[in-house]
Parts: sequence; C-alpha cells; structure tokens
Amino acid sequence: MSDLFFLALNDHNLPYPDTIHPIVVHFVIAMVLFAVLCDFIGVFTRNYKLLEVSWWNLLLSTVAIFVAILFGQFEAGLAKPYSTVKPVLNLHTIIGWSLAAVLANITAWRFVIRRRDPLKLPVAYLAVGLMVVGLVGVQVFLGDELVWIYGLHTTPVVEAIKQGVAQ
Repeated sequence: MSDLFFLALNDHNLPYPDTIHPIVVHFVIAMVLFAVLCDFIGVFTRNYKLLEVSWWNLLLSTVAIFVAILFGQFEAGLAKPYSTVKPVLNLHTIIGWSLAAVLANITAWRFVIRRRDPLKLPVAYLAVGLMVVGLVGVQVFLGDELVWIYGLHTTPVVEAIKQGVAQ
C-alpha cells in the first residue's frame, strides 16, 4: 500500500525517463544570452524592435529559471550525490538561486526602464547584462562538470552509488 505513494525510479534514479532540469535550463541560457545580445545590437543600431525582443526574452527567462530550479532541486535530491560531487553541486545550487534573484531584479529594473522610455537603455544596465552573461557561463561550466565529470543521473554512476562504490 505504501508503494502507491512513491514513484518507481528508473536506471537514472528518476521517476520519469530522463532529466528535465537541463532541458529547461537550456531555454534559460539561450533566452538570457539572446536578450543581452539583442540589447547591445538594438542600442548600437538603434533598432528598437530588438529592445522589445530582449524584454520578452528576459521576462520569459526569469519565469523559466524558477522552473529549472524546481526540477534541479528535485533531481539533485534524487541523485544521491557522493562526497566528491557535493561541493560542486552546492556551488551550482547557490549560483542558480543567485542567478534567479539577479534575473528577477534585472527584469524589474528593465520593466521600470521600459515604462519610462522603451527606446533607451542605460550603460549601467548593459554592463549588468554582461555580468549576467559571465555568471551564466560559470553556471554552465558547473552544470557540465556535474554531468560530464561526475556523471550525475548517468546509469553507471547511479549503479555505483546503489552498490556503495561511490560515496
């Protein structure tokens, strides 16, 4: 009877076919990078339609990052991380939540800028956009490390954890 309340985990240690976190995260990465690119091109070419494109990408990426974090937290808990991977996973988690806060604040700032004058962006806003690109780059590196170096949610690592080989 109690098994009805728990979903069976597959060979990736997930209750569904494969990880969802990276799928959602790739949308966030693309939207943030595209938003910053559109801001710069829009400002320098005075193509103000690109500033509108940037705004919508930023807004959607801000919503999507919280979805990515939700799945990331859930999947990290199911990964049963071994001791070697924990510092990287913890840093990835901290930066992920920080990036969500930064995106939410930048989106709010952009909303105010857009309401005042949708055809101008302050240099400070563009500079912060570049810093966000750097932060996204660090986050991508850590995420890649979790999968490609430490093998979280890969079948061999899941099996090693179950057998007590990786601790």
